[in-house]
Amino acid sequence: MDFWLAEKRNGQQGDVIQRFDPRFWTVNFPRPMMASVVTSAADALTVRTVFYDRNQLAGLIWDSEDRLDHALLAYATDRDYRHTSLSFRWRSSGIKALDAVHGPTLTIEGRDAEGHPRSWYVRLWNYAQGSPSDALITLNFSDLQGGFLLPDEADPVYAGDIDRMFISLVPPDYDPDTASLVAVREGRVDISEIRCSGHRAMLHIGDIMVPQHGLSMATAYDDSLNQTPERLLRSVRQLGYVGPISHYVGMSHYFRLVAESELVDVRDGQSAINTPCRAWHQDLAQRAAAAGHDLIFSLSYELFNRHCPEDWKQRDFEGNPGLTGWDPPSALLSPANDEAMGYLQNVARSFVAIQQSAGLPVRFQVGEPWWWVGFDHRICLYDDAANAAFGSLSVEISDVRQPMSAAQNALLDAAGAVLAQSTAALADAVRDMAGNAGAELSILIYLPTIADPDSPEVLRANIPLGWARPAFDILQLEDYDWATERRTGTRERALALVADRLGYPLDEQHYFSGFVLNPEDKAQWHGIIDAAEDARKRQIPTIFLWALPQVARDGLVVFDLAGDDAVQAFDDVAFPLPVSMEMLAEAEFSTQILTTGDGHERRNSRWSDARMHYDVGPSVASEADLAVLMRFFRARSGPARGFRFRDPFDHSSADNGQAVKPSDQWIATGNGEQSDFPLLRAYGDAQGGDPQLRRITRPVADTIRIAMDGAETSGWSLQPGGIIRFTTPPPANSQISAGYLFDVPVRFAEDRLAVSAITFAAGEAASVRLIELREDVGEALPAQQGVAA
Repeated sequence: MDFWLAEKRNGQQGDVIQRFDPRFWTVNFPRPMMASVVTSAADALTVRTVFYDRNQLAGLIWDSEDRLDHALLAYATDRDYRHTSLSFRWRSSGIKALDAVHGPTLTIEGRDAEGHPRSWYVRLWNYAQGSPSDALITLNFSDLQGGFLLPDEADPVYAGDIDRMFISLVPPDYDPDTASLVAVREGRVDISEIRCSGHRAMLHIGDIMVPQHGLSMATAYDDSLNQTPERLLRSVRQLGYVGPISHYVGMSHYFRLVAESELVDVRDGQSAINTPCRAWHQDLAQRAAAAGHDLIFSLSYELFNRHCPEDWKQRDFEGNPGLTGWDPPSALLSPANDEAMGYLQNVARSFVAIQQSAGLPVRFQVGEPWWWVGFDHRICLYDDAANAAFGSLSVEISDVRQPMSAAQNALLDAAGAVLAQSTAALADAVRDMAGNAGAELSILIYLPTIADPDSPEVLRANIPLGWARPAFDILQLEDYDWATERRTGTRERALALVADRLGYPLDEQHYFSGFVLNPEDKAQWHGIIDAAEDARKRQIPTIFLWALPQVARDGLVVFDLAGDDAVQAFDDVAFPLPVSMEMLAEAEFSTQILTTGDGHERRNSRWSDARMHYDVGPSVASEADLAVLMRFFRARSGPARGFRFRDPFDHSSADNGQAVKPSDQWIATGNGEQSDFPLLRAYGDAQGGDPQLRRITRPVADTIRIAMDGAETSGWSLQPGGIIRFTTPPPANSQISAGYLFDVPVRFAEDRLAVSAITFAAGEAASVRLIELREDVGEALPAQQGVAA
């Protein structure tokens, strides 16, 4: 499995769309109100809103630049709207009418003809034909006027440099200076018959179709609620993702609130989820079903802190609530609080009903349920409901990293039992709602927190034995911190621990690989894709990539190169002939050289490492050698399969023919987290400068010696690709070195091998050319910088 981070479209497949295509509108709004947009036809969209305050405003947005889609799927940026017209039919209810003060207004943000930032406010009623709630609106951007009353307050719009435009939607009794509402207001806008005409009515758009690579996609409502489901599913399909979509319903936007308190609404007879959320997920489910994707709805024990009742929150021994590190934070719900757990069960029933209405099978994930461990390493087992449940077992645990007493372990065991009871009740609610059709229940475990080797007893509370098979149908595991930090040894030990504790076979497991939180950390995709490939090698049937917004932001394109060619890529066998010292070895670099007008040069090395070429013809010295070589050539299918070659001039970590020592080559500085390190060979000279580094992917296993801070160590293993994997991550600032013998991965250079017995009989050397292979070894070494002369 390989990948590419695309920054822009460069010759890939494209198409054209009408500007203002309904799929690509978005919504934005302040907390705690809610809004969503879905496409209702090829030329129509629907917006639903819920207002909790009189001063709240939602925007329906068209951006001139596509900042949300993948680089190979985005529409082209065009800020010039001159000589272009937009028309549509407007129907609304539950919002301020078109003809009212503060009625729907098109705000246009951009620059005037002189390039100065400007905004214009176009009252839609001035361009409407019909009633205040049902009208045909036509906007000619070359003759568009801002202002409330026309022509007296006309403010001509310059349409040649527009960044974005949005239509404002407010409650019927909107008052910008007053917050409270008498009652919750729900609104709806249907925009249909969307037509764009004129000089710039069409936009180019990326339209690639990545071959299916076997990975599935994970999404989240809180990250994607501003977009249409149709837009999201287009990305999933065209980027090659298959199978079920794991969709986290979030923790900050799905719920219905009580306006007066802004707390979640737990009143009998009220739906647990709000109307915009329900409409959005209904559209997602229907479109997923039509596209052949199942949906796994995921519900966690997190709730946006601002809207969470105080007595629902987990608390540490000092009474501090368990809050995540997000800004603003979410709170962790106490598994011991019956009202909180009953609320989650009602939420689950609401989402199951959406799956059923779309004709989807009920597949549901209980996502990351745990007793929160704070950043100060205090575990949150001490809210009132938990204290009541644990009774005399409740003792202080001030730091989960410290050795536990028998009493503390007893408390952790009791906490695990309560957590397992709560998840079982949630699973039962889903199964009851699913009825005779049945349901598939999954439990998602985040290993870096609840299988942390620094706090081994926490698993008593957070991986309870009550989760053991067959409590759930599927065990789902994620470990993205370890994947991005390449803590492979830690991950493997945790996977084995959980498998032993809970007993789910590999064919009843899913794996989640991801995610890259910040765009400047794109290099972390190397570890993520490697972890996904490792899960595939372990024969995990479904592997999810987390998550779609980061995939789109970073331009990730995944390729599954396995199976593209029935020929095996590499045979781990050695070149069969003794290598003559008369052979030819050539080192090749690729350098771009630019000569300026005054004769100076700018040189840039395109490759970070040389590529070796060999001619081993002098090694063919007899008819017997020729027969061996021909058999070897045929077995490799010519250049189709690679093999090992021992370079007689460069095959050791030691210089000048000395014996291998563990201190020969520096390979890394430990950081206390990373477990995997590639073998390196440095090439430098007495004149100084940065050494040229070579990845050693085919070491001779029984010659490897490893040292840490100069002392030889045995706490490691050799992994494919010349990776040294430590049992325990080396400490921060420790210096890791290695000694070894190595082979060069090569292939035959040509499809034809022409060697004659007459050649060596006459004392002439044949030509048998080999080329070094660039093996897929994960993260590349940094390219050398250009130098001026």
